[in-house]
Amino acid sequence: MHSKQTVKYICEKYPSGNNYYYKQEIITHDSWDNLDSLAWSAPRPISKDTYLKQKKAGFKAEVKYINKQPAKVFCFLK
Repeated sequence: MHSKQTVKYICEKYPSGNNYYYKQEIITHDSWDNLDSLAWSAPRPISKDTYLKQKKAGFKAEVKYINKQPAKVFCFLK
């Protein structure tokens, strides 16, 4: 179980109206005493309910607004 200092919850909001929720934890690649070996883990998907529950419990929760342009579609018909 991680503490409030070693975990964060992320909500990514897209212009399409879609929201995606993730959890990240601080991990170590060597030992907890070596601060240079600490890093955030890969984002792991979670549910909206989990995000809201942990945010209400006082865990760090951040919102990222993603404003990427939609991909261009090319037609390669002969």
